[in-house]
Amino acid sequence: MSWQGFKKSMNRAGTTLLQKTGQIERTVDQDFASEEAKYKVFEKECGTLQKDGKSYLDSMRAMSSAQLHLAETIDTFYGASDRTSESAMAAHAYKRSVEELDTGIGRELDAPYRTTILDPLGKMNSYFPTINEHISKRNKKLLDYDAARSKVRKMAEKPSEDATKLPKAQQELDEAKEVFDLLNDQLVREIPILLEQRVPYFDPSFEAMIRMQCKFAEEGYEKLSGVQRYFDDSVRDDYAAGQLDAQVEGVLQEMRELSICGAA
Repeated sequence: MSWQGFKKSMNRAGTTLLQKTGQIERTVDQDFASEEAKYKVFEKECGTLQKDGKSYLDSMRAMSSAQLHLAETIDTFYGASDRTSESAMAAHAYKRSVEELDTGIGRELDAPYRTTILDPLGKMNSYFPTINEHISKRNKKLLDYDAARSKVRKMAEKPSEDATKLPKAQQELDEAKEVFDLLNDQLVREIPILLEQRVPYFDPSFEAMIRMQCKFAEEGYEKLSGVQRYFDDSVRDDYAAGQLDAQVEGVLQEMRELSICGAA
């Protein structure tokens, strides 16, 4: 930081302190305050969307990977008993279907999801640092303006013997106001335009997300429904009637009666 920049920072810090103690009046632009508040909400929402969007993709990958490991274990488990049994064939078919689904995650979900959802979210979030810099610059110029205005008011109340001081201070005030108004008006004008564009901007991403989820669910149903042919039709009826729980409990009871499973 240059010496001039350091002096400005110190002067602005002093102005902020004097405003807190009520010695310098603080300029409040209600239009800007309203737009900035809405912008801050939007910025926070976009950050949350980006974080949750990435977490969703990571979760889908993790779920697919876990499902694949589970399918491999089930296939090994049933295959070790009798590879010609209906259960072993169902386990192998399940593993094959899950492998295809896992491949589909990378081909039909991962890359398209990044392109249509994560990339647009990242692009929107990349604008915020620049916008925040403009807001920060505007706030600094506001401090300069308030300080210059206070200086002119004090000189007007207690005129200096040097008649050139007040006109010079007034000129500094006019220049400070011009710079502040330019930045302030730009933000008040352009922030609403940015906020108005948020829905049209994210609509395609939202639609793409729904379509990808539907496609993934449909493919999952299509592939896994093929595994059902290895099970007797009565299994589904028993499940609907709540009879499978009773069958499982019956098997557990038989296991409890074994000596090696009995209580010590």
